[in-house]
Amino acid sequence: MIAEDRGAAARAIFAGLCASLVGIGLARFGYTPLIPPLIEAHWFAAQDVVYLGAANLVGYLVGALVGRPLAARLTPRATLRVMMLLASLAFFACAFPLSVSWFFVWRLLSGVSGGIIMVLVASTVLPHVPIERRGMASGAIFLGVGVGIAASGTVVPMLLGVGLRETWLGLGAVALILSIASWFCWPGASPVHAAGAGARPAAPAVGARFDLNVLYVQYALMAIGLVPLMVFLVDYVARGLGWGTHTAALFWIAYGVGAIAGPMFYGALSDRIGPTRTSQLALCMQAGVIGLMMFSHNHVVLIAATVVVGSFPPGIVPIVLGRVHQILPGDAHGQSAVWSRATTVFALFQALAGYGYSYLFARSGGDHRLLMGIGAGALLIAVLADGVKKVLAKPGGALL
Repeated sequence: MIAEDRGAAARAIFAGLCASLVGIGLARFGYTPLIPPLIEAHWFAAQDVVYLGAANLVGYLVGALVGRPLAARLTPRATLRVMMLLASLAFFACAFPLSVSWFFVWRLLSGVSGGIIMVLVASTVLPHVPIERRGMASGAIFLGVGVGIAASGTVVPMLLGVGLRETWLGLGAVALILSIASWFCWPGASPVHAAGAGARPAAPAVGARFDLNVLYVQYALMAIGLVPLMVFLVDYVARGLGWGTHTAALFWIAYGVGAIAGPMFYGALSDRIGPTRTSQLALCMQAGVIGLMMFSHNHVVLIAATVVVGSFPPGIVPIVLGRVHQILPGDAHGQSAVWSRATTVFALFQALAGYGYSYLFARSGGDHRLLMGIGAGALLIAVLADGVKKVLAKPGGALL
């Protein structure tokens, strides 16, 4: 019986990994290396290509908002299956650049699928995993994001050697295969979820509400902190440091290596030392490494720093999930609602930061270090938020 439970948990984790790979890893990050070929092939004007890239972020925000209501109508398992198919269909549709509007709609829908998957996948899979292993399990689920980032720097350039349209079709074929492979691996609703499916989550206690509000602020700051290097790393290496596009491509691969290692590493560390301490350690380490990247010109040092920085975007997901479970222990329905809210906050501030950094980049004459400094500052403020929370929680503090 134990072996059967472990097998069911492994299948559920595999399904979650496939979903994060298709809906986020490939659907979002697979677009990055396609930007120059889209311009060079004259599919769209340069400004339209950037605009189309933002469509995925907007869709992600929409998906984060509608994920739970949609799952309440269709069940989480059915919704996740449909979203993986939708992301696959979007790849096939993007192989035919009929118009900017056509392409925008499909990039938007790919973002919607990613947002819904992010909201639902953990709450669908983790109830079927033993509590003491949920940190590592959540890391394994979101390993797909890291694999997608790594694939964007390796597999996508190889497909581009065949052709741009063939690249979109190839990505669609991979996404469809993963959708089919995971189809029967999704678990049904857990007893806790089934019982609370139509109920509103109970309001958390005052202390828990305060902790959750602090967590939302920290997650927003994390979104602000990760955007500069997630968006501008390749340009910083190629033009900011003057090392050229070939070296910049190697740095993006290093970023992908870190993205693969991040979810499992931070998830396992959360199981060992707790998600709060893991969060503080990760934030301090990331801020320090970004500072190092701002001033170092050593290739080896910067490659190593890039691996560490790359571990953060997918790695913070199991950390924040662990924090949610820590604040609301045993309340699966409440955890799902809070995670949906947190994902929405992250998506909103990620999109706002993307546009804000682009504006500052243009106004500053392309100052990469300014953007990196702002990102590092946001991460340090997120660390300080835990200290403020401890002060306010003491007798005589504002919380009490």
